[in-house]
Amino acid sequence: MKPAPFSFCAPGDLAGVLEALAANGEDGRILAGGQSLVPLMNLRLVRPEMLISINRCSELDYLRLEGDSLVCGALVRQARAEESDLVQEECPLLAMALPYVGGQANRNRGTICGSLAHGDPLAELSAAALVLDGEMRIAARDGQRTVAAEDFFLDGLTTALQPGEMLAAVAFQRQGGDERSAFLEMGNREHGFAVAAVATRLGMVGGRCEFARIAMLGAGPTARRIRAAEEILTDSEVDDAAIERAVTAAHDIIEAPSDLHADGEFRRHVLTTLLERALRQAMAGE
Repeated sequence: MKPAPFSFCAPGDLAGVLEALAANGEDGRILAGGQSLVPLMNLRLVRPEMLISINRCSELDYLRLEGDSLVCGALVRQARAEESDLVQEECPLLAMALPYVGGQANRNRGTICGSLAHGDPLAELSAAALVLDGEMRIAARDGQRTVAAEDFFLDGLTTALQPGEMLAAVAFQRQGGDERSAFLEMGNREHGFAVAAVATRLGMVGGRCEFARIAMLGAGPTARRIRAAEEILTDSEVDDAAIERAVTAAHDIIEAPSDLHADGEFRRHVLTTLLERALRQAMAGE
């Protein structure tokens, strides 16, 4: 399999990248790690006329704290974030999700922002962005804008990015020391696509859940928040009864699709099982 013919450029700074994007419009695509884009090009499912590499843009290679956020620039490799003490300390849920992203070789080249911009409906980092109240920092030649993670993922392989725009950074909300988190996934093979995954984040105060974030992969055409389950857990003790009610509420609203990896009913069963395990694991601090 080979991609359709394309041109290539590698500007040395962000301004040059944004100029190239503006000049090529819908025919231009950003290349960082290529772990999501290149396979689609080889299958000729996407046919960009211009690949714009950001690999010379050192200004996009940063991982830092900004107020209440941990911000990842567009060139932060997944392996770097996985190994980062800063990620472990400030966003443990992100650290839990990263080992599930492909294999080690993929994570060595793949970037946090590249995975998010790709918008795969089973991409682990999209669920992490939802539960960490992620903010997508989008850049274009004419200016910048910020989009909440909930509004960024529109459909399978479809995001809020417009022609001439790129995902320049993502800001994850820093987690407090009293939070409880878990990320669980089930797939048909190691390092393969997920069949289903669940990310949970619980803010505990005095034995009660002050807020809850639950996101699932495999429950629809994109990663999605499960608000019905979140509402049951919020302002309550996360005991066996509350967990059971939350799992039941999730089961009732999941619209799991069928595909070559699993049928919808099996996915629904797996998702509810993972949710129960994730909530118990989070509360146990494992």
